[in-house]
Amino acid sequence: QVQLVESGGGLVQPGGSLRLSCAASGVTLDNYRIGWFRQAPGKAREGVLCIGTYYATSVKGRFTISRDDAKNTVYLHMNNLKPEDTAVYYCATGCTLVEADHWGQGIQVTVSS
Repeated sequence: QVQLVESGGGLVQPGGSLRLSCAASGVTLDNYRIGWFRQAPGKAREGVLCIGTYYATSVKGRFTISRDDAKNTVYLHMNNLKPEDTAVYYCATGCTLVEADHWGQGIQVTVSS
């Protein structure tokens, strides 16, 4: 059974940083592409980035993704956060909404002063 669990979210001031983690079980991450997605209030879920590919151009230069195979965990490093980054963030097995077939439960990120 595939399970993805996000952690590391919370409240941060504009300009701050957060690192989200996506810990996987039931699947070996080096056999999958893990994508990060987000859904802001009142908006559709959107792709943020996958290893090697940015889907949300607004995060280029600020967000990066990394992977620790020993921990079977993928990270989303978010720097210079802006209020418009406020959303529930999800990791999933797949890089697009069409490809993603297993989802984490989501974690809230709020950027506010």
